[in-house]
Amino acid sequence: CPRWEEEKKEGGVKWMQLEHRGPYFVPLYEPLPEDVQFYYDGKPLKLSLATEEIATFYAKMLDHEYTTKEIFQNNFFHDWRKEMTSEEQEIIKDLDKCDFREIHKYFVDKNEARKALPKEEKQKLKEEADKIQEEYGYCILDGHREKIGNFKTEPPGLFRGRGEHPKMGMLKKRIMPEDVIINCSRDSKIPEPPEGHRWKEVRFDNTVTWLASWTENIQNTLKYIMLNPSSKLKGEKDWQKYEVARRLKGVVHKIRAQYRKDWKSKEIKKRQRAVALYFIDKLALRAGNEKEEGETADTVGCCSLRVEHIQLHPQLDGQEHVVEFDFLGKDSVRYYNKVSVEKPVFRNLQLFMKNKDPADDLFDQLTTTFLNKHLQHLMDGLTAKVFRTYNASITLQEQLKALTNPEDNVAGKLLSYNRANRAVAILCNHQRSIPKTFARSMQVLQEKIDAKKKQVEEAQEELKKAEDEFEDTKDAKAEANVEKKKKLLKRLEEQLAKLNVQATDKEENKQIALGTSKLNYLDPRISVAWCKKFGIPIERIYNKTQREKFAWAIDMAGEDFEF
Repeated sequence: CPRWEEEKKEGGVKWMQLEHRGPYFVPLYEPLPEDVQFYYDGKPLKLSLATEEIATFYAKMLDHEYTTKEIFQNNFFHDWRKEMTSEEQEIIKDLDKCDFREIHKYFVDKNEARKALPKEEKQKLKEEADKIQEEYGYCILDGHREKIGNFKTEPPGLFRGRGEHPKMGMLKKRIMPEDVIINCSRDSKIPEPPEGHRWKEVRFDNTVTWLASWTENIQNTLKYIMLNPSSKLKGEKDWQKYEVARRLKGVVHKIRAQYRKDWKSKEIKKRQRAVALYFIDKLALRAGNEKEEGETADTVGCCSLRVEHIQLHPQLDGQEHVVEFDFLGKDSVRYYNKVSVEKPVFRNLQLFMKNKDPADDLFDQLTTTFLNKHLQHLMDGLTAKVFRTYNASITLQEQLKALTNPEDNVAGKLLSYNRANRAVAILCNHQRSIPKTFARSMQVLQEKIDAKKKQVEEAQEELKKAEDEFEDTKDAKAEANVEKKKKLLKRLEEQLAKLNVQATDKEENKQIALGTSKLNYLDPRISVAWCKKFGIPIERIYNKTQREKFAWAIDMAGEDFEF
């Protein structure tokens, strides 16, 4: 039997045996060569080692949009000054007088030099990296040698965050062995800390699946070293997640009937729960957990929406009962949407907003805990998050059915697949900023298309000539030539069509991130079944890493799989 179906363990126990080498610590800072200098107010200034290291973090990012942002600059300068010597603090008082260009150039050149290395040298570097991967990148879990996901600690640097994160530019400190908690089995060979160091703690907790953890200094959150997604433990968890979402499919009509009934409940708390659930179900909003004040960016989800985040329009753009949402969701990504809702929902929202200030909670009597308790009562294992998985997967399945034309060639079918995936990404609000290289690569593609069009026109003329010649001579050689030119034209036209499909796909995709939903919200069996049904190689949908992660699905799903 496949390894994700091995025997189940009891009572929250995740493993019996766990042995590993501990995290791989990124190399220590190497000082800059003497001739690479930092300038302050036009004059070279020799920095102390710690100050210099932080200066290189900023210097490396000079060509990045981040370093033009005021929040980033202020946070960086504040944190950098804290690490300076008192003499340095006396001199360096203004970021605008700091000149990092020489340091920046040094790293750019170093990068170029590495790219230009001869093949043998590159091979040698790859072998060294592989050796580290072999040594630190695997653990023994219940007798299986399993790959670890992220076995290296994150290098120090400047925090970037996603979206407009208020902490961007802050100093992300180096992780030391003294910060790290190790988790392994009692009878295993306990990992050795690097020479001259000790671990913060070693524990033997087999109810969790992490191998090491530390607290990161910017958001004060815990970071973990976990198993690779392709491992048995993760595969099993992933499969279970989609099975729970499939069970929801069977009861979702009952749940919908229930929350509609609750819109008229005598208890305001129940009404709030019912409206929030309607949003979570219809719009795939995240639940929105309660958060510690001031710890993280001010982002919200459904339960934590404030009055200022929605506007009600009895009529808008020819639709009735429109709710206009505008808030920052997870990762500070803006959610903006105008949705026509059912009348009782609209009425309830008017009621919830009555006599409240913009900064007050919309659902003031609702917590995610209260909501999830209710969901658990409706179906075992059901939480608000499951709706997002369910709605994403069901949307993909329906869109694939609607959009795939069995007559299309592979490129055409893949465009339909990407369009179905885009529908999901839009539902889940998975955006990305337009890639820096977008305009350039689009231009390259357009040049290819223009060149191909010219070839097609030439081939058409060639064919016309050949046909005229055959008309005149009627001999076999001329006839064969016509066939040859026809084949060439057909091939060129197919190539042109393929390039046009690529361009459409690229344009439609420039602001949408497909990866998040593909990895986290879409039951891979839907895609595997679609590939098998239409004879599309799975590698056209999933890359190598994704195929490893979804090995369980590739193994399991036939072409008739229904989510």
